[in-house]
Amino acid sequence: MKKLQRILAATLAAALLVGTLAGCGGDTKKEAPKAGAKPAASGAKVKINFPTASASGALYAVGAAITNNWNKTVPGVNASSQASAGGIANLNMVSDGEAQVSIAISSNVFQCLNGTDSFKGHAYKDLKAVAGLYMNPNQVVASDASSIKTLEDIKGKHFAVASAGSSVYNECAAHFTTLGMKFPDDIKAELINFTDAADMLQNGSLDGAWIMSGAPASAVAQALTAKCHLVNIPKATVDKLKVKYPWYASYTIPAGTYPNQKDAVETSAIKMLMFCRGDLSEDLVYQMTKSFWENIEQLGKSQKNLKGLKPADAVKDISNVSLHPGAIKYYKEIGVLNSHY
Repeated sequence: MKKLQRILAATLAAALLVGTLAGCGGDTKKEAPKAGAKPAASGAKVKINFPTASASGALYAVGAAITNNWNKTVPGVNASSQASAGGIANLNMVSDGEAQVSIAISSNVFQCLNGTDSFKGHAYKDLKAVAGLYMNPNQVVASDASSIKTLEDIKGKHFAVASAGSSVYNECAAHFTTLGMKFPDDIKAELINFTDAADMLQNGSLDGAWIMSGAPASAVAQALTAKCHLVNIPKATVDKLKVKYPWYASYTIPAGTYPNQKDAVETSAIKMLMFCRGDLSEDLVYQMTKSFWENIEQLGKSQKNLKGLKPADAVKDISNVSLHPGAIKYYKEIGVLNSHY
């Protein structure tokens, strides 16, 4: 009997030990797959989160077109675009691992990489470029009743500058301070998005707004149907900006781009840059880069801002941001970069 009891006790102890070990294993969290991990053999897909900008901006539609293309042409990818607060928010999301790929003006990407300006104290050193895209122009809209004809005329006016810390807010700061104004003290700043600014311009409760977006932008088009006009940013101002901010370029918005726009408008612009996390796998970024450029003609048909883009320009004017190895592999393959790059 005692022998049987000893056997039962030993068996129970072993069972409890196994249960305890199993319980420990169940409480241990599995390590999340890295952003660049390849799809598992089970058929799981790599998720690519792609933040863009406000739903009324051109970037929102551009991001949707790119992710839709990847979903159709890159095996093992589940890409989705979403509205966001714009370039600076996009860079923070990619830096924090909430997103994997996005687009911002090249100046903001440079600042994020180096931890300056809005990114002071939290640089993301593993940020990589995928492709330089189109020039993103500043579009300054003013109501006809405001008498705003130049940037200097905005002093003292009720003017929308987007949210503090945003790309647009920083654009306002760079331009107005370059012209000797105190920003935001010298204007009655309204911290609202493009859509709200267009609504306020339309109903006459705002003097003007700063919108940075590919042209045509729906918010600008809305405003220009309601007794508003675009304000020129002349080459002389752009040249002053370039002394401190070398990424600026002069840009012309052709006449007829918007309703009631009879004349061409001169302004400043910065190149848009598609970027990604450095820990995305080389093969994945290679496939996404290849798919983007092999389908650029179709993408250009659906999105004017992507029309006419060429791979040879994708590695130019990108603020010295290093390309991802997967992108380098593709650009070498098509002869855009030499073998020694």
